[in-house]
Amino acid sequence: MIHDLVTAVPDRGLGNNAYLVDLGDGAALAVDASRDLRALRAEAGRRGLRITHAADTHLHADFLSGAVQLAADEGAQVLASRAGRRTFEHTALEDEQEIVLNDGLILRALATPGHTDEHLSFALLEGDRALGVFSGGSLIVGSAARVDLVDPARTESLARAQFRSVRRIASLGRDAALWPTHGGGSFCSAAARATSTSTIGEELATNPLLDLDEEGFVRALLDSHGTYPTYFGRLGERNRHGPAVLGGRPALEALPPSVVAGGQRAGAVLVDVRPIAAFAAAHPRDALSIPLRGAFASWLGWLAPHDRPLIVLRDEDQDPDEILWQALKIGYENIAGEVSGGLAAWVAAGLQTVTLPLVDGVRVSAQRVLDVRQKSEYAAGHVAGALHLELGAVDEAAAALADVPTLVMCGHGERAMSAASILQRHGFTQLTVLDGGPESVVTETAE
Repeated sequence: MIHDLVTAVPDRGLGNNAYLVDLGDGAALAVDASRDLRALRAEAGRRGLRITHAADTHLHADFLSGAVQLAADEGAQVLASRAGRRTFEHTALEDEQEIVLNDGLILRALATPGHTDEHLSFALLEGDRALGVFSGGSLIVGSAARVDLVDPARTESLARAQFRSVRRIASLGRDAALWPTHGGGSFCSAAARATSTSTIGEELATNPLLDLDEEGFVRALLDSHGTYPTYFGRLGERNRHGPAVLGGRPALEALPPSVVAGGQRAGAVLVDVRPIAAFAAAHPRDALSIPLRGAFASWLGWLAPHDRPLIVLRDEDQDPDEILWQALKIGYENIAGEVSGGLAAWVAAGLQTVTLPLVDGVRVSAQRVLDVRQKSEYAAGHVAGALHLELGAVDEAAAALADVPTLVMCGHGERAMSAASILQRHGFTQLTVLDGGPESVVTETAE
């Protein structure tokens, strides 16, 4: 019954869930909807529902909220924390305040600070019984969400607040469902299991953080923090004011190659979203490789500037809507267009291309192996003697690196190609990219 009532709508690229709650009579509640509403609206349409309420658990750092858009397009009532001081029209909720959704369902706001100061969880009640809780960035499957996004100097105090918050959620009853926003793959979460939903009983039995006292919880949570995309620092405030309402379907403007080349000279960045094999074979000079895939938004927001025009180079079979919506949901409204005719038109216009060698699991000989995976991935196993530098730090660190023969690697090849394209933009000429991970490498490097 509960599975028919609440449907998770995943964003696998960001590692998040939105939720759609069937309120009966064709009405629905959306929880933590992102600005990219395509999947949520498709699910609502499939079930014959109109979104009448949109609840946000917190001021999201990893995506722009879709609540304002739902209010504009469908008249949805926006529900959010009073402490968030949002500047757009919404129903401002305080701890324990309740919203009657229909004759049988009530949404109760629970103050659960930690991930953010103003964080609310929402308990879905049927009478006095908690059917489940939308826990946002508080208690998540196998862990709790990170607490270093608001202010790095306040992580310990926020971790202590998170300790109290996750225990408050855990007190709702073993049978209550747990519906977090953040999950496995999300940079907003600490280490967690791959599944995205659970129950309070399952978490009490398996979540290691719930077995710890406050001091142990704080240490474990703070030790689990890794790096996160730089765009996270901008979106909380944008969500407080509300993203601009979008009218109509966004589109990529086709720009002649000569115009794009002129734009590059004026400071625009050409983002090549083609697969890594195509980029390796030929790409415009100074292009930044960010392959279009589930994680495209995260790496666009980490590697590409938000305050300069971006121009896209794609293959004909790559969906322009997907490129734009992934950019828009993280606040990147600076995509000026795309190269009309793709790489073939670029070449036909007599504009320069360069290459980046791509190799697979063969014996390689290089003076340096550069591993650009996250710290936790590197620690779990790496090529002996490899230099570790996370992809997000490559641009800043490039000036301190010598241009020597270098094999760039990650787990599959996409991040390595992004890193190599950044180094190539800095003038590096002796680069090779590994199409694979450390398990496929036999090196002849000296430690």
